[in-house]
Amino acid sequence: MALPHLTIDHVFVCTSRGAPAAVLLKQSGLTEGEPNRHRGQGTACRRFFFSNAMLELLWLEDEAEAQSEQARGLRLWERLSGQGSPFGVILRGAGACPWRSWSYRPPLMPGLELEIAADTEFDEPMWCYMRSDRGSTGIREVTGVVIGCPFVKEGSVTAMMAESGVIGIRGGMEHLLELEFDGGRRGTMLDFRPALPLVCRV
Repeated sequence: MALPHLTIDHVFVCTSRGAPAAVLLKQSGLTEGEPNRHRGQGTACRRFFFSNAMLELLWLEDEAEAQSEQARGLRLWERLSGQGSPFGVILRGAGACPWRSWSYRPPLMPGLELEIAADTEFDEPMWCYMRSDRGSTGIREVTGVVIGCPFVKEGSVTAMMAESGVIGIRGGMEHLLELEFDGGRRGTMLDFRPALPLVCRV
């Protein structure tokens, strides 16, 4: 099943408060942008921008906000507490949302409109869809995203996105996010484990 209208806007990795591992990414040549605080959601992040996508290192900033009625449906508090996959994938496109979803319109973050996949489990990433194309700026292009999951359920949103070619998956392994830049033409691998479950191929 091909879904040509879908593009990865950004991915996030849950991490500890302040994302100290961001220093490792900067030392490896990745460009850090302005940090962001998600008001009413209880989270904050450090952001790395590329020519076509963004990487967020996300942490729990306010436990009460993260468990509030507004944010509870996101289940970010659970992910940030170490339950299940520590990843989220936010897609953008001009077509219809490709999965059964519910709408997230946080009043304290005007302009943010996401369709959150309703049928995901904690063992797979959080999936979101946005119709707006914000674009990004940076020095590298993300040309591939592979997500490692201990178990990928047949018929899940993650399996569907892999079958459509949006991402690659590797089942039967630890939670791991692999980002490929510029087609991996340099043949270099940057492994940020154990600080982050992240590998970059440049």
